[in-house]
Amino acid sequence: MNQRILTPVVVLAAGVAISAIAFDATAQTSGYWTNPATNGAAWKNSVGQCWRAGYWTPAMATKECDADLLPKPPPPPPPAPVVKPAPPPPPPPKPAPKPAPKPVAEKVTLAADVLFDFDKSVIKNEGKAKLDDLAQKVKAVNLEVVIAIGHTDSIGSDAYNQKLSVRRAESVKAYLVSKGVEPNRIYTEGKGEKQPVASNKTKEGRAKNRRVEIEVIGTRK
Repeated sequence: MNQRILTPVVVLAAGVAISAIAFDATAQTSGYWTNPATNGAAWKNSVGQCWRAGYWTPAMATKECDADLLPKPPPPPPPAPVVKPAPPPPPPPKPAPKPAPKPVAEKVTLAADVLFDFDKSVIKNEGKAKLDDLAQKVKAVNLEVVIAIGHTDSIGSDAYNQKLSVRRAESVKAYLVSKGVEPNRIYTEGKGEKQPVASNKTKEGRAKNRRVEIEVIGTRK
């Protein structure tokens, strides 16, 4: 009777020994007790923890049993910075406006003896040549105004000389208009004997006082 009972016990003990040998051999390589019957899956307790072998070290940690001991993967690289497009370049500065043309003025003094016979206001041929030259200069500018002022010497009364100076200034205007100068651009005035430039006591001085002053004001074209 005792022989019948021992046989299965011996067989069972032998089976346990064989399993332990295989169990231990697997643990030596993995650090965990594994079950050969489940393709080497680690044995786990009732709460799901793996059985570690006595020689287990953290270096033997596996994802299945001790994932928190494994080296953490590096964080993903930060997203590439968003590069804002460069602002458009500012518009080029506007060119500086051209400076306004400076007005030009030319003043011509013509002797009355060149323009007129004595005591007359009709322009002589010699005087016309002088005024022709002046008219060409007037056409070369953007005309603003022509100022013609007649003067006399002191021979004769003040009233007479005043009227004579006005007639001579008007004669100059009429001639310039005949050469294409706009009449509304010509201003005339007579000063008589009021503004002498030399002494009326001498013949030479009186000749200088008999004159027509013409001033042209405008801008160059």
